[in-house]
Amino acid sequence: MKRIVHHAVYNTFADWETGHATAHLRSMGGFEVVTVGATLDPVTSIGGMRVLPDITLDRLSPADSALLILPGAEAWDGGDLDAFGRQAVRFLAAGVPVAAICGATGGLARQGALDGRRHTSNVLQYLQAQPGYAGTEHYVEADAVTDGDLITAGATEPEAFAREIFARLEVFSPEVLDAWFRVFKDSDASAYEVLAGA
Repeated sequence: MKRIVHHAVYNTFADWETGHATAHLRSMGGFEVVTVGATLDPVTSIGGMRVLPDITLDRLSPADSALLILPGAEAWDGGDLDAFGRQAVRFLAAGVPVAAICGATGGLARQGALDGRRHTSNVLQYLQAQPGYAGTEHYVEADAVTDGDLITAGATEPEAFAREIFARLEVFSPEVLDAWFRVFKDSDASAYEVLAGA
């Protein structure tokens, strides 16, 4: 398996949505996290963090990646990030997983990527407002959903989003993954010993 995870970055990206995933992929999973921007110019997250992309979107290839992460951003709603959505479709067609959260699910909806796959988002109505979306029958009311190579989640579920990514990339055993989720989502101290032992 490729040991590089690509993380899209663009102005207003929601920095809280992917932090659990990237931090633990790198520290416990041994993955390198490579940021991808439309250009190499710095971008600013919704929380004010400035990020310098490692590579540009036109250099991104599914063959070099284990996963593409698409965080939400205000810019998804205007269609300004549709090039990232089109790249995600290329990843899915190549059998490389894509993980989209919050507004990024709207971007995938506009590309038709959700129409034949089980998925979730912030709310169904958000997706139904996207031009071309025809996936209502596949929408699932859940914290996060994995359907093959597609992972989706709503903005309030960064822990569930990370859990699905870890499961898809087999970062942890099922027992450790369950303990990780109970520690970070539920502050369950009884799960700490299992996680620390990993």
